[in-house]
Amino acid sequence: MSQLVNRATQFSGNIAIVDKSGQHTFESLLETSSNIASGLLNGALDLKEERVCMLIPASFDYAAIQWGIWRAGGIAVPLCTTHPLPELEYVINDSDARTIVYHPQFKEFLNPLINKTNGRRFITTVELPVSSSTPLPTVREERRAMILYTSGTTSRPKGVVSTHLNVDSQITSLVEAWDWSPNDYILNVLPLHHVHGIINVLSCALWTGAKCEMIPKFNAELVWKKFSEEPFTLFMAVPTIYHRLIAHWDSASEQAKQELSKSCRKFRLMVSGSAPLPVNVLEEWRKISGHVLLERYGMTEIGMGLSNPLHGERKPGFVGKPLPNVQVKLVGEDGKDIPPKAGAPGEIYVKGPNVFSEYWGLPKITQQSFVDGWFKTGDVALQDQVDGDYRILGRRSIDIIKTGGYKVSALEIEELFRTHPAVEECAVVGVEDDYWGERVCAAMILNQQVSTHDLSEWAKLRIAGYKVPKQIQIMTELPRNAMGKVVKPELRRLFSVEKT
Repeated sequence: MSQLVNRATQFSGNIAIVDKSGQHTFESLLETSSNIASGLLNGALDLKEERVCMLIPASFDYAAIQWGIWRAGGIAVPLCTTHPLPELEYVINDSDARTIVYHPQFKEFLNPLINKTNGRRFITTVELPVSSSTPLPTVREERRAMILYTSGTTSRPKGVVSTHLNVDSQITSLVEAWDWSPNDYILNVLPLHHVHGIINVLSCALWTGAKCEMIPKFNAELVWKKFSEEPFTLFMAVPTIYHRLIAHWDSASEQAKQELSKSCRKFRLMVSGSAPLPVNVLEEWRKISGHVLLERYGMTEIGMGLSNPLHGERKPGFVGKPLPNVQVKLVGEDGKDIPPKAGAPGEIYVKGPNVFSEYWGLPKITQQSFVDGWFKTGDVALQDQVDGDYRILGRRSIDIIKTGGYKVSALEIEELFRTHPAVEECAVVGVEDDYWGERVCAAMILNQQVSTHDLSEWAKLRIAGYKVPKQIQIMTELPRNAMGKVVKPELRRLFSVEKT
């Protein structure tokens, strides 16, 4: 069994979770999750890695049900509370889950699936059998614990399987690197179907006996209010959330701005991740809060792999060095290791107990994803020749554009355009082109009127001509997934249609 659950007995009297229903202790979490586990077993000795999907908003119930699934010997499959029905059905079918536990607020939404159950049990949290009589199984750490589905930004979402050992390793690496303690108090505003919210926020807090406050949906005004009222020490979010917090601060009166900024001083750490952090967002947040956001690098398959330091310089655009017990190296297109600090780009390979065990039901893809025990992330990076910090250039398939014989980083071009005073947001993709191989295309959200011609001319003064987008499209919003990542295949298709 995950040490995450076993450790909770050390903190039985501590507040574990705060949600809209009140405060909940670790003792309550242990008792409730034990009862849920017994109810899920329903007389059986062990769920034997049966997949149990859970559609639960961020709350005490979420943690209790997740732990209950684990303690019964099942595999937890968290579902995204904002995904459309076909996306949820895909995950349920792909994971072959026989039981779906859901909050009553989703009953009407789920009715089309409930009515064609195909032998599946759909149970609301209030209908969940609760029993304290069934003995719970012994669950070894090498058994599967969780399946999280990838964002699907490059292909159909894949189920990433983590064992209890993988989960523990992902947690302990961050607890050590970021000095978590029982005195910490964190606000969770992230969705809990993704490693960022589940591991980095909720599980790290529960591992250390710290307190986690849950709000089911991000709201900038509410988050600033919480900042002002509660003695939080940690905050973790995606760049789009920081962008919205900045926008709310900008709209406040001068006196309110001072109060909001003051509320950030009690925090010991603020972290950004799950998508590249624009330098302008980092700088704006520094001015507002006094915090230099700690940027780190991770993905569903590995948890976190690289992190800027808790203490020491954090360089904009860099994601630091390998976390404790995580090995990282760069590999060139020829398959050979790139020497440390060589200054040459390569694909990030990761090895360690944090790395997932398999893609669910995809043995061939799993095998192709590893070389001699190293997981091939598909992300390309450079290592600084002076201090060895890593800088992410982008996805090999999405963010590395091959145009006119050159390799171009989409993230570099995006970062440049974000420095233009009229550009609110920018996303760059490569689109298949008979002449260029791929042509560079950019979609932008503007905060003031400027022509695409003027944007191109501005860029030509600052980057090489082959990096300047051949097409620029102005949009009111960019297609994003639940974690705020731009879904670039959708943009690619948009520009492909534009051409035809």
